Amino acid sequence: MPATHPRLAVLPDVRAIHDIIGPYAADGTLLPRSLAELSENVRDFVVAERDGSIIGCGALHLYGMHLAEIRSIAVAPEWKGHGAGRALVAALMDESRRHGVTCVCLFTRTPEFFAHLGFQVAQREELPDKIYKDCVSCPKLSCCDEIAMVLGTIPTNTNGMRDSRISIPLVRIKG
Repeated sequence: MPATHPRLAVLPDVRAIHDIIGPYAADGTLLPRSLAELSENVRDFVVAERDGSIIGCGALHLYGMHLAEIRSIAVAPEWKGHGAGRALVAALMDESRRHGVTCVCLFTRTPEFFAHLGFQVAQREELPDKIYKDCVSCPKLSCCDEIAMVLGTIPTNTNGMRDSRISIPLVRIKG
């Protein structure tokens, strides 16, 4: 089995990212992303390649040094279960460390996958930056079925001040 190689995405990858996210957006697993939105945010994305083909993607959205969000994790259905998702999350966690981020969050309908990578369930109220920026305009705001998860120290407010008593250790994900 050939190895999966994560790398930072570039503009020519946008079509492939869109095509991978599309089916997951259609079934409600992920939020839909337009080609224009993906182009504007391509620097947030990492892609997973195997034999020169893009088989998965994921993004790291920075709110500040106190918080980043992993989003839009998707792997082509035929490549699920071959380590691409794990490789993408590991690459995004490396990126968060490069930026000095102290807490990484995500909202998911597949908490088991992320729990195996060290993420722990959190209360969405503990992540106001995410809620106020993204969730307030979501049609599912009052009936959200996603589970909030975090890895790192949960920020207590949006200016980066944290309560040191609330800490979930950052762990290295083995690839």
